[in-house]
Amino acid sequence: MATVQGRTLTERQKGLAACACLMAQGDLERLEPAVKMALAGGVTINELKEAFSQLYAYTGFPRSLNALGVLNKVLENKQENWQEGKPWTRPEIWGDAAKALKQGTEVQTQLSGRPFDYDFCPQDDYYLKSHLFGDIFAGDQLTAADREIVTVAALSGLDNVAPQLAAHKRGAVNMGNSQELVDELCAWLDHEGYTLRSGFPKGVANVNYAQYFIGDSFVAPIKPSNLGENDATVMPIVNVTFEPGCRNNWHIHHGAHQVLICVSGKGWYQEWGKAPIPLHPGVVIDIPEGVKHWHGAQKNSWFQHYTTHVKTGGSESNEWLEPVDDETYNALK
Repeated sequence: MATVQGRTLTERQKGLAACACLMAQGDLERLEPAVKMALAGGVTINELKEAFSQLYAYTGFPRSLNALGVLNKVLENKQENWQEGKPWTRPEIWGDAAKALKQGTEVQTQLSGRPFDYDFCPQDDYYLKSHLFGDIFAGDQLTAADREIVTVAALSGLDNVAPQLAAHKRGAVNMGNSQELVDELCAWLDHEGYTLRSGFPKGVANVNYAQYFIGDSFVAPIKPSNLGENDATVMPIVNVTFEPGCRNNWHIHHGAHQVLICVSGKGWYQEWGKAPIPLHPGVVIDIPEGVKHWHGAQKNSWFQHYTTHVKTGGSESNEWLEPVDDETYNALK
């Protein structure tokens, strides 16, 4: 209970949350290292099985089965410090539909903070009470508090589920987590780049410069609201969003130096012949004219920065050079 009521996420809770969020997005490439991180951080193998199974009710069977497939693949090279966890046992209520409905109704009432009846659709009302909060929540691998951390993290990774996310954030507190811990959970998912709820626009696909990027990037031009439509006195400001692993080619700015203002997620900046610099919200990089460099996201995180240029005289141009090869990029720590 000290852990549940604490204000700081444990490594185990972070592992559960990261796996749940990536599983919900169907991001199997990022899920594999997240599973390894979770197991190293104290999450048991059977707890992950339980989490991925529970989330089928929120994300669908295909993503649940895919996540279990990733876990199975990871276990082909099982590490000695990874724990199996307590043995799985079949919940007693699985053989008694009336008992499952009764227990599920009690769990749903506790989670919601009041009795909840979805009279508009009796089918879903029954499924929620008897199956989700009855059959599924009857498993003993995860506590009720753990289950809500997993659910909040999964819903945080999905689009257009704001009402459900808000309800489960309240439910996470009702099931034993502190409000401070739930707030920290959501902030941690954003900061680590598992989600892209940064408050800054993602924009549209960066098709005009796609040939100079590895991976997908997005652009959202920013213009101060007090400027006229044809005011050219201010250099363009653009918010650039990089998907995990996305980076631009090595390049050089002529006639201007570039300024990067990092606003969300985690990224990299590197000048030719120098060590890479990790980027996170609040970091500002002033790139001198004529310096060969690249920037982009870290491989396990979304990343956003604002960028603008400051004229230094002469003709302005970008000189695009070779890509940042996988060997160089994947070696970054």
